[in-house]
Amino acid sequence: MAIEKGKQAPDFTLKHKTKDGLLDVTLSNNYGSKNTVLLFFPFAFTSVCTKEMCDISNNLNVYEGLDAAVYAVSVDSPFAQEAWADANKITIPVLSDFNKDTAKAYNVLYEELLGLHGVAKRSAFVINKDGEIVYSWSSDDPHDLPPFDKIQETLN
Repeated sequence: MAIEKGKQAPDFTLKHKTKDGLLDVTLSNNYGSKNTVLLFFPFAFTSVCTKEMCDISNNLNVYEGLDAAVYAVSVDSPFAQEAWADANKITIPVLSDFNKDTAKAYNVLYEELLGLHGVAKRSAFVINKDGEIVYSWSSDDPHDLPPFDKIQETLN
């Protein structure tokens, strides 16, 4: 079961690959200034994940208007994530949890998916400016998309 609402969000520093190189993104840098939406997803270059991140990228202004930073997180390498984001015009930061520490901390790793071990479950968390998880959702079915209306409702 994913980490629950009401808990302190596990902090992390993950890599985000851009044309300028690898950047560190630290969750707690948002504390005190903005809310954070974390969207864990199984794999880059897959249809459901691509649709999810393209839809979020196309609606990023909604989240910015709700004073929220949005990050996508998967266990893919930052280099594969950059190629995928570029190919699909994904504009939100895609963070590499290659070592799986963050997905473990949020308790959103499949034991096994398609014969692979340690893949992130599709999950969504809203973390407020104090670092508290105020919304938690995770699915065992990788085809399920998060209820974005509830995420936006939580941010209001």
